[in-house]
Amino acid sequence: MSGRSTDWILGIAGGVLLSLMTHFNSLLAGYTTPTFASWVAHGLGAVVALLLVWVAGSRLFRRGAIDEKKPGERAQVPRWVYLGGIPGAFTVILAAITVNGSLSLSGTIALMLVGQIVFGLASDRFGLFRTPKRRIVPMDGGVALCVVTGSALIIFGGP
Repeated sequence: MSGRSTDWILGIAGGVLLSLMTHFNSLLAGYTTPTFASWVAHGLGAVVALLLVWVAGSRLFRRGAIDEKKPGERAQVPRWVYLGGIPGAFTVILAAITVNGSLSLSGTIALMLVGQIVFGLASDRFGLFRTPKRRIVPMDGGVALCVVTGSALIIFGGP
């Protein structure tokens, strides 16, 4: 299997897992609170991540990250890159609230996708958080418009 098709399969699997996570967390939030559901999701996620690192091993921990400018030395990791759990926690809380509201699971996932596309385009254009800058072309706007239109159909088109 080529690398590109593997990426597509892994991307789709990630989307399925995101939907399952959102659904399970919203169910838990319905019985408890969105904040508690977020704590459970991140606590259990941390345990599973630690088990995966322990079972699979981590080349990063064994060798250390290599800086391209200074071969053989550890790269200096900016402290802000460790903050990824903060938006993750808010994602879980906000998704738990919206799934239990009028949007339901499909509407929530659709609008989450819209938010990801809008942020991704801004990140590509301005190189946010050290991402490579990329010129935004009209096709990008067309794709975003299609996703927004599809999201609106999901939210407003049902009974």
